[in-house]
Amino acid sequence: MNSRVSTSAALLAGVLTICPLALAQPGPAARAAGPPPPAEQAAPIDLTGYWAAIVTEDWRWRMLTAPHGDYASVPLNAAGKKLADTFDPARYGPEWTTQIDCRAYGAAGLMRMPERLHITWQNPETLRIQTDWGEQTRLLHFEKSDLPQSGRTAQGSSLAVWQHPQIGNGAAAFARPDTSLPGGKLYVVTDDLTAGWLRRNGVPYGLQTHMQEWFQVFDDPTGRHWLDVTTRVDDAEYLDAPFITSSDFRREPDGSKWAPHPCTP
Repeated sequence: MNSRVSTSAALLAGVLTICPLALAQPGPAARAAGPPPPAEQAAPIDLTGYWAAIVTEDWRWRMLTAPHGDYASVPLNAAGKKLADTFDPARYGPEWTTQIDCRAYGAAGLMRMPERLHITWQNPETLRIQTDWGEQTRLLHFEKSDLPQSGRTAQGSSLAVWQHPQIGNGAAAFARPDTSLPGGKLYVVTDDLTAGWLRRNGVPYGLQTHMQEWFQVFDDPTGRHWLDVTTRVDDAEYLDAPFITSSDFRREPDGSKWAPHPCTP
């Protein structure tokens, strides 16, 4: 009996030693696969086209210029509140159609504005997002080598990657992306931002801002196409905690409603 137990233990130890090495070795198909396709070709979802913001919540902060000192639900620290309190509403009209300070159109606040998006591929590895209100352009780079080296800008430096559905539990050792499954998301990390506003009434974010976004699409029961953008803003300078929002856009058939409107420097 002891001999059989010893033999079994030795075999098990050998399997545990061999299996990780075997699993780590790519098969013939993987070795012959070659370089991955460009991001445009590998896209699991289609983000291109015209999209209109549909504002169904946070109306007083998104459709209007909120009153001085109204920064409810934004986790500002003491420094952030002090700076937000310097906002002078007399300089800006109360209606959302008034020209807005360009600081409200930086990347960390841009997707919350009542605007239209035009999303296209600038090249096979760069997705371009243009807005009519504020006339801003964001470039989402799938190649790290393409990131701008010119310093800070209002839209910062954005690195993007496709996230495909996984086989198995995400916490499991063998969970892995499966490009054959429908669906997926676009994950974007943005840094190198100039200071700007999270809301059009001067609620600030600073030079330490780090932003993450998740873009996903879905269809409602009527067949209309939607884009949802979840944004997480971390800023040790002006925020006590991450500021997380979700903004929805509905696809439009064409650009007939596109209405360029510049912001005020």
